Amino acid sequence: MTSLKPKTTQTMKPATAAKKLEIYLPATPAEFQEGVVSRDELSSLQTDPPAWLVELRKNGPHPRSVVAARLGVSTSGLARGGVTEALTTAQIQELREAAPEWLQREQTIQAEVRREADRLKEKQEKAAKQAAKRK
Repeated sequence: MTSLKPKTTQTMKPATAAKKLEIYLPATPAEFQEGVVSRDELSSLQTDPPAWLVELRKNGPHPRSVVAARLGVSTSGLARGGVTEALTTAQIQELREAAPEWLQREQTIQAEVRREADRLKEKQEKAAKQAAKRK
């Protein structure tokens, strides 16, 4: 028999919501940092972002995962390069233009990792097709 309890709204901590939105939590408004975010609110933020979220996504500061993606390196590569804090879009662009040796090295490593992942995926797909033919 099912219970007739009313549905409770699922909520998450601001840090979790910021991670899902790929934004840097300390740069968000105080009311976002201090409250809780429901799944409906998160969905609304994703589909119809307020001005502060649009600005934050455009100019930053950005969390390390976003910085790494925009530079084409891993988050570990950022740490090896000495980048430990959030960066703005302008700072990311400056790094790209300066192209320090560590960044070029980490981009090369990341490109090799992607190529190897693609090679393995292709190999698995080929093996799966062959296995399907044998059945």
